[in-house]
Amino acid sequence: MSGIQIIDHKCIGCGACVEVCPYDAIDLEDKLASINDKCTICGACIESCPFDAIILSKETFGAAKIEDYSGICVYAEHREGVMSSVVKEIIGVSRKLKEALDKPIYAILLGDKVKPLAEELLEYGVDEVWMREDPGLGDFAEDVLAEVLADVLREMKPEIFLGGGTIMGRSLLPRVAVKLKTGLTADCTELNIDDETKLLRQTRPAFGGNIMATILTKMHRPQMATVRHKVMKEAEKVADPTGKIINLDHINVPEPQIEVLEFVKEETETVNLAEADFIVSAGRGIQDPKNIGLVAKLAKAVDGALGASRAVVDAGWIPYSHQVGQTGKTVNPTIYIACGISGAIQHLAGMKSSDIIIAINRDQDAPIFDVADYGIVGDLFEVIPEMLKQIGE
Repeated sequence: MSGIQIIDHKCIGCGACVEVCPYDAIDLEDKLASINDKCTICGACIESCPFDAIILSKETFGAAKIEDYSGICVYAEHREGVMSSVVKEIIGVSRKLKEALDKPIYAILLGDKVKPLAEELLEYGVDEVWMREDPGLGDFAEDVLAEVLADVLREMKPEIFLGGGTIMGRSLLPRVAVKLKTGLTADCTELNIDDETKLLRQTRPAFGGNIMATILTKMHRPQMATVRHKVMKEAEKVADPTGKIINLDHINVPEPQIEVLEFVKEETETVNLAEADFIVSAGRGIQDPKNIGLVAKLAKAVDGALGASRAVVDAGWIPYSHQVGQTGKTVNPTIYIACGISGAIQHLAGMKSSDIIIAINRDQDAPIFDVADYGIVGDLFEVIPEMLKQIGE
């Protein structure tokens, strides 16, 4: 068992550990210390004990048998009968990995009455679809999905397992990684195969986007990663699909531990932010929540989506679903218009791959102009009305 442990025959009840514990997690009774449930395993008590009576016990597990694992596997995320667009992006990069590894591409498809989606996956070049159909595998049954997904991976043993860095992927895949005792690299922007080791090179932004970190999973399998949405090219359909569907009806579907009472969709007049070709985003420069309407009017005029910086979302001026950036959504539109956004690194990480960036800011030294293709130095309350006028004409 992992955690802080007291060696009874060494403890004399001196109380040194009690004095240094910042969480009041040590009780002293009858000259014997004991750890209570407030412990965070910070380790302060271990260093303080003059009698070496406190130790940290860690649970360990052995490395996977690497030779037992083979192939590239994609998690086929879907909702309400529609495949998530990020799945096609993952298949696209998987086809490049296939060329480097000379290994097949698999997809795991879980849900109720999802065979049409399995046939769609084959059209994009997947060699095998591992499908488990059951009414208990609903769109929001994450606890059940995690159990079934882990069981499929244990049985089929792909060496690489990839999912989308979506709301679902960020919640579901970490659960699976823990169950399989393997690593998980989140929000990758690049995936390729190391020429020498044939390991998956998992590259993602780190330290606020200041550096790119490349991670290798050397000892455990599968090598797991989630892919940031809209940063990789979608796969195109193949001319002559030759893949097959494998039914995994023997995989057990457990009873759910979580009950979803209701799902409420956000009502919005703008198009989906992640799928938009035009995005107009509001930053702190709009000064007041009532001015969101001006930026939204510009977004509507170009048939685009309304985005926002974190500062605007944190201020409560617009819902989180509109946030663009490292802690929001990653977007890749044809045109991105930043209105009153200074250009913090975290925001740039979510939109700098846009084809064309147009920045409107009164501060000519704002970092946003370093990445902008076109910059307008001026008051957005004068610039946007003029843009609306010219668009109308």
